[in-house]
Amino acid sequence: MYFIIFYLLIIVFVILLARCIYLILDRKNRCISAHDEKTKCKTLIVIGSGGHTTEIVRIVKRLNPTIFTPRIYVVAESDDKSNVKIHETEGIFSSKGEYRIVKIPRSRKVHQSYISSVFTTLYAILYSIPVVLLHKPELILCNGPGTCIPICLVGFLSRMLYLSDNVIVFFESICRVKTLSLSGKILQFFADRIIVQWPELKLSCKQAIFIEDLKL
Repeated sequence: MYFIIFYLLIIVFVILLARCIYLILDRKNRCISAHDEKTKCKTLIVIGSGGHTTEIVRIVKRLNPTIFTPRIYVVAESDDKSNVKIHETEGIFSSKGEYRIVKIPRSRKVHQSYISSVFTTLYAILYSIPVVLLHKPELILCNGPGTCIPICLVGFLSRMLYLSDNVIVFFESICRVKTLSLSGKILQFFADRIIVQWPELKLSCKQAIFIEDLKL
């Protein structure tokens, strides 16, 4: 009996691993098809804090609010200033489309040790599961810091398990000129697109796209 269970688990693991490899290799085609076929795209936007919030908000302002709707903003529960910027941005859209703000625990605080951040990240991942499964975003937009890792990981796993279908796009911070941030290095394995803001940074990531080559 135990051998049967063991072999079944091995089969399930192999299937999930094959599915994971397929999703990683098929990232380019998925992004293109998602952009061409969707008239409206439910968009989940992960807000960082400080300069990260400013950067992602600047990107959001370039999006067509009648297409990228509804918009779900995910913010760290300790970040109150980002709420103000979100409302200001939506004010520019003049209520085109719907939006809401969802808060999750911060996966890693500034100067927090990497060892303790493992536990806080796991907690943030568990908290992110109902957020992703409830809203089922078609597009996940983010740029560091670590707040985006739990959401992107859950988004990728939910796609792998056929629970939702989404495209993950990570915008690297403008302060990263030659090397990817820790978030960027991790999301190389999960994101469908990594957008960089310096041409030199493309040398550090084969799948990276220079932001000026995009048409937003």
